[in-house]
Amino acid sequence: MFSARLAQAATQIQSQFDTVLGSLDDVPVTDAMAHATRGGKRLRGFLVLESARLHGVDPAAALWPATGIEAMHAYSLVHDDLPSMDDDDLRRGQLTVHVKWDEATAILAGDALHALSFELVTHTDVGPARADLAHTLALAAGQRGMVLGQALDIAAETAQVPLTLEQIEYLQHGKTGALIEWSACAGARMAQADPTPLRTYARALGLAFQIADDVLDVTGDATTVGKATRKDADAGKATFVSLLGLDGAQRRASELVQSACDALDTYGPEAQVLRDAAAFVIRREK
Repeated sequence: MFSARLAQAATQIQSQFDTVLGSLDDVPVTDAMAHATRGGKRLRGFLVLESARLHGVDPAAALWPATGIEAMHAYSLVHDDLPSMDDDDLRRGQLTVHVKWDEATAILAGDALHALSFELVTHTDVGPARADLAHTLALAAGQRGMVLGQALDIAAETAQVPLTLEQIEYLQHGKTGALIEWSACAGARMAQADPTPLRTYARALGLAFQIADDVLDVTGDATTVGKATRKDADAGKATFVSLLGLDGAQRRASELVQSACDALDTYGPEAQVLRDAAAFVIRREK
């Protein structure tokens, strides 16, 4: 059921992107936005839709923030791939935006996707939770969340002393975990319900997701993963794998998945798809 729900979410989100971006001027930056939002797992958007389903939220209303968080995620990837950041040529199995177009177009496309995410999250169909969703998204995406994590990650590249495990967990909670947490809590916020169980679930899920990324960086290949691998090891950066070892990192990810699943007990069998999603993040090959 999880695979079907994830695929369904991806199809719905892509259709929404096609409609929204299709209404914009036909210029290179719009083409670059469309390129950047094509493909990927759509895990964050899926989490929005599933958390909305758990709380009886209208799926059509939930699709707006689900697409909005994918726009925010796409912006972060476009900028992360730039030469001044990670300098990657490949993303989701296709050329990165600055390679396919140029750096200026990539920067503008990322800026536009960042703005678009708030436009989508605050669509009138979302209802009275629009302000709360926008405010919490700003916190998750900015200097208290994803941007902070990215800044700490960049600083770690030139640090004289490798990061400790605790420091890496803090970094990754911002870089990867903040948007995952926002996504999982969105449905509860739309229903004006307590997001605490889903927040606990998402924090464990986000950390497991990043550990799986570190494992894939060591064990995967660029063709399957869809981006360059072994970059962290080549740069001498401390990762979950370098600190815990491959087996230790995989064990830690499994423990986190169990913690994520335990947090969903309050929802009973209705949350099984979210439990399956937690298991998926450490089984994935890309």
